[in-house]
Amino acid sequence: MPTRKLWRALTPLALLTALPLHADEGQWLPHQLLELQDQLEQRRIELPAEQLADLTKPPMNAVVGLGYCTASFVSPKGLVVTNHHCAYGAIQYNSHGEHNYMADGFLAKDMAHELPAGPQERLYITDKVEDVTGQVLNGTAALEDGYQRYQQIEHNRKAVIQACEADPAYRCSVRDFHGGLKYYLLRQLVIRDVRLVYAPPESVGAYGGDIDNFEYPRHSGDFTFLRAYVAKDGSPAAYSEDNVPYQPAGFLSINAEGVRAGDGVLVAGYPGRTSRHKLTEELTFSADWLYPTQADRYQGRIDAIEALSASTPEVAVAYAATKASYANRMKKLNGLLDGFRKTDIPALKASRDNAFVHYLEGKPEAQSLTELRQLVATSQADYQANFYLSNAQSGALLSAASSLYRWAKEQEKPDAERDAGYQERDRKLFAARLDRLERRFDARMDRILWQQDIDAYQAQDQRDPVLDAELAKLDLDTLYVKTTLGDKDQRRAWMEKSAAEFEQSSDPLIQMAVALYPGNDERRKARKAHLGELAKARPVLMQAMLDWYQSLDRPVYPDANGTLRISIGHVDGYQAADALYKQPFTRLEGIREKHTGEAPFAAPAKVLAAIDERRFGDYARTDLTAPKQEAWYCGFLPCAQADAQPFGSVPVNFLSSADTTGGNSGSPVMNGRGELVGLNFDSTYESITKDWYFNPAITRAVHVDIRYVLWMMSEVDHAGWLLQELTLVK
Repeated sequence: MPTRKLWRALTPLALLTALPLHADEGQWLPHQLLELQDQLEQRRIELPAEQLADLTKPPMNAVVGLGYCTASFVSPKGLVVTNHHCAYGAIQYNSHGEHNYMADGFLAKDMAHELPAGPQERLYITDKVEDVTGQVLNGTAALEDGYQRYQQIEHNRKAVIQACEADPAYRCSVRDFHGGLKYYLLRQLVIRDVRLVYAPPESVGAYGGDIDNFEYPRHSGDFTFLRAYVAKDGSPAAYSEDNVPYQPAGFLSINAEGVRAGDGVLVAGYPGRTSRHKLTEELTFSADWLYPTQADRYQGRIDAIEALSASTPEVAVAYAATKASYANRMKKLNGLLDGFRKTDIPALKASRDNAFVHYLEGKPEAQSLTELRQLVATSQADYQANFYLSNAQSGALLSAASSLYRWAKEQEKPDAERDAGYQERDRKLFAARLDRLERRFDARMDRILWQQDIDAYQAQDQRDPVLDAELAKLDLDTLYVKTTLGDKDQRRAWMEKSAAEFEQSSDPLIQMAVALYPGNDERRKARKAHLGELAKARPVLMQAMLDWYQSLDRPVYPDANGTLRISIGHVDGYQAADALYKQPFTRLEGIREKHTGEAPFAAPAKVLAAIDERRFGDYARTDLTAPKQEAWYCGFLPCAQADAQPFGSVPVNFLSSADTTGGNSGSPVMNGRGELVGLNFDSTYESITKDWYFNPAITRAVHVDIRYVLWMMSEVDHAGWLLQELTLVK
């Protein structure tokens, strides 16, 4: 890897050749695969680009979103497989009373015993992606005022969405690409009855816990099966015992042979956010202030949850998913900071920006770059000013009160003029979020977490007098007793009340939400105005950047934004450090070696027994070593010979060079024929910085090997009825 000094010494012309599009880099929109047939062939992907670009054909018609993760259909009866951590909320929702499915796992006896996953669980099936740039930007060209521009874009967006949602079975959204240069409409069928079918215990699904998170070698059984249900006429419907399994247009066959080192793979899913096309100033702000500040907050919240959970089991259950989410984010933030230091990604970004500036010399877009930098600086200052103020309003019940009052205020407007998230189309999801508190809230824990944010805010010089006055009146000792918002039915009832009824309420949290609304609304309007200015400046620069890349004959993928993407890669290990090469596969023996009997390395006895007795079934393999390592020694034997012992072993996790990020959790990993061979669930620690920069030498995604999933089903949990539902090929 070039040193910082070398990268800074590169001339703009030299940098153009130093920034190739690496073979496996790219989170591609499906239609872009038509430009990448050569890359597919290079990785020995047999499926033609035309088929991968078609959302109505396999395998893409089997890929579904969860709203925060990815999943895929694996049977004609609506069976879905995703990550254990993606289904954690559904497992937690059903873990109460005499059942602790987080600790014990869950396997339905048959379809009749499958459990509702919870009121907020959804499956989103994308069946249409359409360029609507002209419609969204209609009437904006002459608008100089940022707020007016934002409002016009939102008005146009809503009109496109309203037309798309004429069929109530669908949920539509309009996403911007390349900073607002392009807008695409996504139409998704929404399945509202999702049920829990099979989940291993947490000691399998999250084996290694936070210690192993973002690390490798891994031995995690991060998988869970769900099922989609619909009304008898095939239409999406809320949970009902009369509902029937959904019949998807396509589902994935499972290749029981799995993959070998060097095999090409495809990863399809809904990656969340990347920032590879952003400015160096945006990276340095993240590295110097945003990431350290967020990491400190997450650590404080994790410590508080662990402290109270140790003596209060019900808190441990209620906040299990919240704590896991905080821990994942915190480790990622720390990994980003470490990666920035080790690879000096700010220097790499600065070098790219310098080359781009050289390309812009003499072009009118050069002035747009100056304007964009000024807007970014303003945005960062505003974010810093509002960070602690916003967090000081983080109490779960205050957040509910604020959202409910805003809902009432938005209902005073015509539906088309209401803010996104507060329209009639959002009513069911809004109500589901209110209901979610029922299983994920404890007043004792909420008070502690909220107090942390209040303390952090009150330590700042920049304060809001209205918030200060409200906090001065706050009595946390009695607040949770006096408010009625802790009751689910009471929260729901407020959705039907007018703004005037809120303003007359004696509930202390309702009163606080009403008092804070004007200032929060003013800040929202200022943010909209700023976004409108960015929506004019950034697309100009992005078009110039695309022209630059085109001059280098480089296809360009947009930054990830939660939309359906495809990544191309191959199974491969990597050189993690001097004299440390990490093999592409881990094996069952690693579970036994890591086992200590204490969480997070407390493997279930039935798993250990199957390993010790070498009950490997049909899933043992003898080809789990990368070919390049054949000359290395494992004990007294060359590694290739050591791995080719008579019975081999079952692979647990494996690495690939596929380009992934958050949101790709649960994504199907497919071989060159589109058959399921694994589930994406993590990245290596060295790869965390790929949200900003893709380094092909060390960027690796971590996947659950499908052979481990099948082994668990067959040899450990004896899920025979479920195995029979799958289509296994070799």
